Amino acid sequence: MNIKRLAPVFAAAGLLATTVPLLSAPQASAAGTAEFVPQKPAWQRCSPEQPASYECATVKVPLDYRRPQGRTIDIAISRLKSADPAKRHGVLLMNPGGPGGPGLDMPLMAAELMPKDVRDRYDVIGFDPRGVGASSPVTCGLTDEEQDFNRPYKEEAFPADVAWAQTVAEKCREKSGQVLPFITSRNTARDMDAIRAALGEKKISYVGYSYGTYLGTVYSQMFPSRTDRFVLDSGVDPKRAWRGMIQVWATEAEPAFARWTRWAAERDGEYRLGATPDAVSKTFWDLVARADREPIEFEGQKLTGDDIRTARALFFYPAQASPVVRALVDAAEGRPAALTPEQRGLLRPASEPAADNGTAAFWAVVCGDVEWPRYPEQYAREAARDKAKYPLYGDFASNIKPCAYWQRPIEPPTKTNVRANVLTVQNEWDSQTPLDSGQALHRALSGSRMVLAEGGEGHGVYLFEPESCVNATVNAYLAGGGLPAADVTCRTAPAGGERRSELVPSSPQRFPGGSPLRF
Repeated sequence: MNIKRLAPVFAAAGLLATTVPLLSAPQASAAGTAEFVPQKPAWQRCSPEQPASYECATVKVPLDYRRPQGRTIDIAISRLKSADPAKRHGVLLMNPGGPGGPGLDMPLMAAELMPKDVRDRYDVIGFDPRGVGASSPVTCGLTDEEQDFNRPYKEEAFPADVAWAQTVAEKCREKSGQVLPFITSRNTARDMDAIRAALGEKKISYVGYSYGTYLGTVYSQMFPSRTDRFVLDSGVDPKRAWRGMIQVWATEAEPAFARWTRWAAERDGEYRLGATPDAVSKTFWDLVARADREPIEFEGQKLTGDDIRTARALFFYPAQASPVVRALVDAAEGRPAALTPEQRGLLRPASEPAADNGTAAFWAVVCGDVEWPRYPEQYAREAARDKAKYPLYGDFASNIKPCAYWQRPIEPPTKTNVRANVLTVQNEWDSQTPLDSGQALHRALSGSRMVLAEGGEGHGVYLFEPESCVNATVNAYLAGGGLPAADVTCRTAPAGGERRSELVPSSPQRFPGGSPLRF
């Protein structure tokens, strides 16, 4: 299978102990850290190349919180203390998304981008979630090709897809089978509470992006009395974790594609893709069919139609999608691709195989948080159905994944039945956690408020979009603690041709992909 994938910009800023029902607040303490008292962190300068105020430490936590005196693992944490102790409110943990995204450097981002009146109120705390980065990292020993889960459904190729899913699950069991069952969102939430305890705080505040919204949701349900000011940016629908969140990439790519065809048709004089939306759509699908017949030589690689379809997220950004599609059409017709250096940056090739730590942690969480279907026939049936229903990405989304062969979860998924006075934030045109998902998160959390940027494009809003209309509301909440009296809808202009870098630090979505896409 050709693993070279056409993907949009998500570079360098890319979703998830005891088998008892959801616990009440007093019980949640017992399930978390009641029997485990973490040591206070021994802070030291993170690196001579970084500011002296940027400090790092390690907190040891149980691998299995059901056995708090058993095997421990390391959780790497970092901090930048408040510059004005008189204004300090508490600690603010941050998570960049994933699963599989490291977050140690998040305080540096906050120092650069967060307004001073907000920044002064917190010691900002970064951390690598369990199994990730510097926190006792896991591996499955996967090759670059084995890390790629963008597998189009074809009846004749489905046995190979099943074999791939089995191989990934088996290699993960062989390499890290004693650890991976405990790399879950609920245990990461318990680690967050251990960090709180180690820091001597009664509560934590939090900013979480993408998968980090699910992690924040889980914490708010397990430890509601310790949940302070929480911002959940680019929301994961907790009822769709996790297969449904991959499938939503397919369902919501279709309206984004239709929006792009209208945008491109209005600019036919510039991009020459068609004067009507139907004509633009035909240009694209003719290109896909042509590439399936004979791969297109493009930027030193040969692209099939399936490769091109994996760029589904690009269509959430019409100003970026149009020149790329034009360049592909030109390449198919033997003309040089007229792309700017910035546009070429969206398509940069991988220089070396990707390490599999992020991939291993990704599968551990998305397979270990919830039960997945076990029968290959169900995946084949639904992939064929969704290929017809959602032609851009439906078969990729619904095809079989390693979770079909994963060890069953060690505890039930987290229910959302505890009031959570948190702030959810969403762009209207978000490719990874689409609007429908963000709205569902808001509905799932009674007591929450939502700030929606109509017209906003991109995955990750607060701090990532300095001009976003949501920032004033988020800053006021983090600085003062009061939620808006009602949901807020504001208008943000769509991004220009080159949007600034997005989530997630650990998951650059490179032209020839390899790692799973992130939430």
